[in-house]
Formats: sequence, structure tokens, C-alpha cells
Amino acid sequence: MKFRYLIILISLNFLNAQSQSLYPNIGTEIMFQPEWAKKLYYDRIEVFKQDTLKFNQIVFLGNSITEGGKDWNEKFGVVGISNRGISGDSTDGVIARLNEIIHFSPKAIFLLIGINDIYNELTPSTDYVANNILKIIKLINQELPETKIFLQTILPVEKEVYKDKIIAVNEMIKTFVSQSKFEIIDLYSIFVNEEGKMKKELSYDGVHLNDKGYSVWVDHIKPTVLNLANHN
Repeated sequence: MKFRYLIILISLNFLNAQSQSLYPNIGTEIMFQPEWAKKLYYDRIEVFKQDTLKFNQIVFLGNSITEGGKDWNEKFGVVGISNRGISGDSTDGVIARLNEIIHFSPKAIFLLIGINDIYNELTPSTDYVANNILKIIKLINQELPETKIFLQTILPVEKEVYKDKIIAVNEMIKTFVSQSKFEIIDLYSIFVNEEGKMKKELSYDGVHLNDKGYSVWVDHIKPTVLNLANHN
């Protein structure tokens, strides 16, 4: 009997150690991560540890704009979608936490990332941001060739100073995706106004989406999501 309990204990310890290895540890160096973003990042990682992914799900991966969508299942009227958005996250932050995503082998991933890199004065260049976004999808595809990857373009923002950088990154990733098997979802084009900025009625602060903004996003990709959700 004691031997049986010992085996169970060893098994639990092994599973716990395996689970911990799926997530970046506090103190993991993430390139160009500002101090204000670190607590948000690791607090959210702790939530992920408690609410682990399940295999063969749809994963929404990104920053605060994704996290702010909250329950994506409710938005689409389906089950099997997990929200892996982290407020303040960057392309390097996503790269650092890909182990969890890869381990649970999602059926599909909707990636929206890059605006915090563009806002961060420490980020070297728009080339760096675009290359990191492409690195994310290449890493996922290398490990999970059957997973469908939907790369969503960076949304416009209200501040004029970031307009050209957003356009530059979006053009680079669209050029790459047009030559590959990945799918691009051009969210930028449906959120931008005639001045090249975020449509005022879709955001409450010029960056983050309001309820109407999320409704526009959901309506735009709903056929794709429903098709994925309804097929094993």
C-alpha cells in the first residue's frame, strides 16, 4: 500500500514539474520588456497555470486587445476557445511562452501581436517586430504542422506618430504570408479610418477596443471560427 502511494506521489510530482516547464519562470529575461509589463505578464502566467489549455482547442494569442475579449466562446457561441492574451505583451513575450501552446497542440491559433513593440522606444526597428511575428508563426508551424495559423494584422491606433510603423510591419508580414501557406486576416483594414487611424467609434482610448470594436472583430472572423469549432 505504501509503495502504491509512493508511485502516485512520484507521478504527481512528475506531472507538476512537467506543467511548470511549460511556462516561463519569474525572472526570465524577455528582450525589451518594460518594468510595468512584468507583473502583468507573470500574474497572467499564473492564471494560465491554473486554467490550463486542453488539447485540440482554438487559441487566441496576443496582448491586451486579445485578453480584453475575455470569453471568446461566449462571443462566438461555441466551446473550445482559450484566451491567451496578456496585457502589455510583446512579440518576445509570446516567444517566451510558446511551450504551453505547442504542448497542447491547438487545432488553430489566431495571433494578434506587435503594437506594444511599436510603442516601446527600446524596440530596435519595425523589421525587428515583423521578423519576430514571423518567427512566432514559423516556430509554431515547425512543431505543429497540422495547426492552422491565422495571422492578424496590427490594428491602427489614434496617435499619428505610430501610423507609419504599423503600416510598415503589416506590409512586411502580409508580403511573407502571401508567399507561404499561412493565412492572413487583415483586421487593420476594417478598423482604420480615412486618416489612417483607429475608427473612433470602435475604441474607448484610441488603442483598445470597446464592445462595438469587438463585435466588428467577431463578425469579421466568425465564419472561420465556426467552421473550425464545428469540425474535430
